[in-house]
Amino acid sequence: MELIRIERFDPIAVLELNRGVTNALNLQLLQELAEAIRLVRESAEIRSLVLTSANDKFFSIGLDIPHLLDLGQEDAASFYWAFNQVCLGLFTLPKPTVAAITGHAIAGGCILALCCDFRLIAEGRRLMGLNEVKLGLPVSYLADCLLRQIAGARQARDMMETGEFYRPEELLRLGIVDQVLPLDEVRTEAMKKGRALGALPAHAFGVIKRSRVEIVEAQVLAHPEKDQVFVECWCTEEAQALLREAAGKF
Repeated sequence: MELIRIERFDPIAVLELNRGVTNALNLQLLQELAEAIRLVRESAEIRSLVLTSANDKFFSIGLDIPHLLDLGQEDAASFYWAFNQVCLGLFTLPKPTVAAITGHAIAGGCILALCCDFRLIAEGRRLMGLNEVKLGLPVSYLADCLLRQIAGARQARDMMETGEFYRPEELLRLGIVDQVLPLDEVRTEAMKKGRALGALPAHAFGVIKRSRVEIVEAQVLAHPEKDQVFVECWCTEEAQALLREAAGKF
């Protein structure tokens, strides 16, 4: 089964996360997403990308914790590196990207949404947040830098250091999402946004976007040791106990 479904609505590519209800991020999904992003990057016909879910329960619950718990430290480090590479590839894509968030976007799922240029979320009880601290983990350095750029240092502090989840109206107030819409309008409006942005002169858009994303990219690439810190935290007894408890909820 394809874990990333690609639909073309020229000049837009819609990528759907398609791994069950929760869209837990495993290595196969990350590999397929990386390949889809590469195809979008290299295609002259595709002018914008919409990232969404194949269901309206979860955009993504984040990393596949039950699977990762069975990995050794070296394999866990390789997986975490792969996740960060996919996120960085999405964030630096020189084309407009829009997240159509139809369900919960938790931890790694939230980070994927933050990597998009614009975020549209369905109204109602759709939660979004970074709960890593509650699992004994730091938020990835890329997500830390992204959140500070999007929402400012104070809002980023509150989100990352409390690990709380936020409803759509609060996310809009904090500047995390750009629109809150009825569920049946989220994907349509995301495609409309992507079409409008994709109609702009591509080179000029790419240069403007590059000026924004290169700051974060440079920060992340300058501190590879941050990835090692995450893996070290992952392997602590405290984090492992909290992660095993969380795994039971998947």
